[in-house]
Amino acid sequence: MATTRSDEPSLSVAAAHLMKGVVYRDTHPVPWHHLTQLQAQVRDYVAVLGLTVVIDEAEGYAFLRSQPGDDETQPAVPRLIPRRALSFHVSLLLALLRKKLAEFDASNADTRLVLTRQQIVDLCAVFLPTSTSEARLIDQIDGHLNKIVELGFLRRIDDTEATYEVRRIIKAFVDAQWLADFDARLAEYAAELEATR
Repeated sequence: MATTRSDEPSLSVAAAHLMKGVVYRDTHPVPWHHLTQLQAQVRDYVAVLGLTVVIDEAEGYAFLRSQPGDDETQPAVPRLIPRRALSFHVSLLLALLRKKLAEFDASNADTRLVLTRQQIVDLCAVFLPTSTSEARLIDQIDGHLNKIVELGFLRRIDDTEATYEVRRIIKAFVDAQWLADFDARLAEYAAELEATR
């Protein structure tokens, strides 16, 4: 059977979708196919822009990252992927979600970790001021959840049930070394929280 033109992998499709954000195997099957077929060409193409592509085929995601600017012989390339400063509470919530994903992977054969808003509130409640009313606490956590959804680490499954899927890309940003230091970081968070009370 002859290959049709629409079946041929396209560098433009792969690169354009990566430029827009994270490409997931499950939610972006066409660009994912193009990307996996043309990995070497995509790497060469984005390298010209001072970027590197990170592809995790096992977890099913790909994204662009700025190349480290170590080479002093080359002129500095302006950063295309902005660094985002995260608030204390968003950082804490990301750490808690990453730890929950590690626990889930260790004890479950399923690949999708889905949490309700209430489960996420329960995870965070220990680290938030006790003087806050529950309604205010939920509003604050909803704001943090919206930011994490915007960053691509959570995906809303059902708005009426307030359920979220923890996206596996969180593992690339909150890595194993960072997670190994989690208890020490929690102690720092607790001290910072105590200082703000």
